[in-house]
Amino acid sequence: MDFKTALRSIQKGTFAPLYVCFGTESYLIQEFLQKLTSNLIDPQDAAFAVSRYDLAETSIDRVIEEAEELPFIGPRKLLVATNALFLTGAKDSSKVEHKPERLLEYLKSPADFSVIVLTVGAEKLDERKKLVKSLKEKDYLISCASLSADELGQWLKGEADKAGITFASGVQEQFIMYTGTNLQTLSSELDKCAMFVGRGGTITTEILDQLVTRSIEQNIFLLIEHIVQLKLDKAFTMLAELLRRKEEPIKIMALIARQFRIMYQVKDLQQQGYSQQQIASQISLHPYAVKIAAGQSNRFEVSQLLNILDQLSDLDYQMKSGKIDKALGLELFLLKLVA
Repeated sequence: MDFKTALRSIQKGTFAPLYVCFGTESYLIQEFLQKLTSNLIDPQDAAFAVSRYDLAETSIDRVIEEAEELPFIGPRKLLVATNALFLTGAKDSSKVEHKPERLLEYLKSPADFSVIVLTVGAEKLDERKKLVKSLKEKDYLISCASLSADELGQWLKGEADKAGITFASGVQEQFIMYTGTNLQTLSSELDKCAMFVGRGGTITTEILDQLVTRSIEQNIFLLIEHIVQLKLDKAFTMLAELLRRKEEPIKIMALIARQFRIMYQVKDLQQQGYSQQQIASQISLHPYAVKIAAGQSNRFEVSQLLNILDQLSDLDYQMKSGKIDKALGLELFLLKLVA
């Protein structure tokens, strides 16, 4: 079942007896659980009507047993069980024995007063398994995977609309570049900006610089963006700021190398005819990061990117062997890039 379709269904008061939320985007899993809980359970009954289990410690049999018991308070009950690794191909290191056939049997005649939610932070479920095939056929599976680049932009705009704020021209994409693609981080930073500008306010670049917390990875991302756009003054200012914060030059160099390696991989795969979504899957990267890397790589030929990676490899050796001052080595590397 599509994530948005599932939300629309529960908001209309239509509930499935079981949902399996899987995927790497934990924010979406938590959003689904929050919406399901608020629509299914009266807030005053939540303390008794919502039960939580960890399937690394409790068997699915125990969850089903409780699902079959009448609610203690209220007309319905919700059972949330995390770490449903028995639905994936991953090795389960816990000593708990699960009986998938027990769940299959329960679903033939599920209790009409119970809703079970199984969650697992895995990108895929093992569709070779009989249980997973059955759950897919019944449309109980909800993918909570990373959003595509377009979906991420739409999601952020939607959150801004809910908060009653807007982004100045070009600032929404800049906001994502500052914060990264993690939905929880994006939400937290957006809340911070919304409190600052107030309802009806507009987020500008100046506000981003003032309020948004950037990780070193995001700073490196922006550093390379300045290089690509030939904004040498901004690139050197950002490098100086990183060094002032006592960031290790070798770590900075390694992160720069990582981004150029991504640019090389993206450009190479693009030339082989891969789409951005396919590239994201191929190199295990968020689709938005692939989109940005694709834009950054447009300034370079594949041979240039390989040459830059060679330069970084040589710089790594010189810095680690003490043949060059680390900060000076980084500055000279930047100068060569824009020469």
